[in-house]
Amino acid sequence: MAITVFVVASFFAHALCFYVFQIVYPPTIALLPPPARVSLISPDSEEGRTLLQWVGAEDPALAFATQRPVEPRLRALPRLRHIPSYLAIEPTLKVAPPLFVDLRTPSSQPPGAVPITHAQVPPATSARATTFSFSTELNSLGAPHLPGPSFAASNNESPDNIRFRVAVGARGDIRYCFPLNTSGDPALDEQARQYLMLGRFPGRPVSAESGRSLIWGIATIEWGNDVARPPATSITTGAQ
Repeated sequence: MAITVFVVASFFAHALCFYVFQIVYPPTIALLPPPARVSLISPDSEEGRTLLQWVGAEDPALAFATQRPVEPRLRALPRLRHIPSYLAIEPTLKVAPPLFVDLRTPSSQPPGAVPITHAQVPPATSARATTFSFSTELNSLGAPHLPGPSFAASNNESPDNIRFRVAVGARGDIRYCFPLNTSGDPALDEQARQYLMLGRFPGRPVSAESGRSLIWGIATIEWGNDVARPPATSITTGAQ
């Protein structure tokens, strides 16, 4: 009886434990991966335009791009308009041939003299002197005193206008002169630099602060036709 009682009690105890401490396993469900999505940024919406403007403003290529300084844009030389040659010299029109050509044999002794035509010489160009101009930073010093210009080119090519960055001291003397571009003739560039170094400004009141400071500006030289050209060398050949 004791064994039977213990077996029955154990059965009910196991049944009670399985009822109280039952474990429910969730069902096995296979989850599919999310579908692929592609988002396109278009300027059709306000958000798309704002995002595109932000991407353009934050472009790292702009930080490494070469930017021209502001000063050369302000002091850029004017573009010269091309003037055709036929506007300065009117071309000579040829005479139209006669409608009916005389096919007779010409006489060996014509009654008149043989006409001689001379080529028309184009008119000489007007003289244009070399001009000098300074930037607005040097206007407070007054008009500069420059010696008489006397430039000689080393070749027959037309020189380009040249610019220099100059530094003027308290007494009006030009202490530094650095070329910003070249005229195409190194000898003419050196003559222009030495010519500017001889220039003098009226100056400014000398003080302890102005005596140590320099005024920087831009000097521009526009060449005229008064620049001396080298003589043309002629080559003579003889037959033996």
